[in-house]
Amino acid sequence: MAFWLIKSDPEAYSWDDLIKEKIASWDGVRNYQARNYLAQMKKGDLLLFYHSQKTTEIVGLATVTKESFPDPTQNDPRWLSVEIKPVKKLKSAVTLNDIKNDKALENIALLKQSRLSVSPVTDREFKIILEKSGTQL
Repeated sequence: MAFWLIKSDPEAYSWDDLIKEKIASWDGVRNYQARNYLAQMKKGDLLLFYHSQKTTEIVGLATVTKESFPDPTQNDPRWLSVEIKPVKKLKSAVTLNDIKNDKALENIALLKQSRLSVSPVTDREFKIILEKSGTQL
């Protein structure tokens, strides 16, 4: 199992939207590196759901339910999507400042490649973030 971080502006698509839908296509990704990460995702991989823009915080945990397929919002087969579903809301959101202020997270892709809407998270980073949130799997 691998770990990933997915980002969305909550005004466009929020954690609450995913909860309401129960299952969703993670589509609209138009960055080649982020697309490549989507292609690497496997069913059962865990996703940290990050609200970007105003709140900048990790708020939930989701999982991949269907591996990459052509993005239904695009006619170009180079762009991909995965299907996801929520697992649980974090007990306490982990803010961007929380991440920036933790030396153990200084190399997390969220900080190194901040513009990517999809990025990998190491096992250690994932565990630290769950600990910070007070959430158990």
